[in-house]
Amino acid sequence: MTPQQFTALVKAKEKEIRDATHRRLPVKIGRLAQDHFQDNFRQGGFVNGGLHHWHITRRQQAGGKSANSQYGPLMSARKNLYGSIRYVPGDAQVIVGTTVPYAAVHNQGATITAHPRVTPKMRKFAWRQFFAAGGGSKASNPEADKWKALALTKKDRLTVTSRIPQRQFLGTSRELDDKIREKIETEIKQILTQ
Repeated sequence: MTPQQFTALVKAKEKEIRDATHRRLPVKIGRLAQDHFQDNFRQGGFVNGGLHHWHITRRQQAGGKSANSQYGPLMSARKNLYGSIRYVPGDAQVIVGTTVPYAAVHNQGATITAHPRVTPKMRKFAWRQFFAAGGGSKASNPEADKWKALALTKKDRLTVTSRIPQRQFLGTSRELDDKIREKIETEIKQILTQ
């Protein structure tokens, strides 16, 4: 096929190609991306130039026998974050994302600082934890000492800092880009060979 013949073929199929790029492909690519990102949850990591595993969670480190400790990072029985990934096809574009408020914290990681008020109820709980941890005995116990310090603190507010590691599940992925490129090429070839 000469370049002139190819140009004539593309010109003849222009309406079909426009329809594919503006209507059909955004839906197909959106579904492809949604499946790819949800597969990240099943694999327990982000796929971009290979699988990059997520940090293991504390509940997994504890190694309990309960159902909760059996789930991987970012997974739960309800699969809220996993199920929230959606795509919205538009005119020659598609938006893939989630509306869950805490998704960005997990996707990018964060350091969160809170300042809870020290209440009489909190002090009572701290004393209960102190005695449960073996407080009151002659031997020094760091866990019990921590709870005793909380029960006896003169502060009205505490500063509690928590670091949430990055567990990226949405973003640019080489493997997804390759799948999208292949899908577009297949679709266009199909139109041109009809």
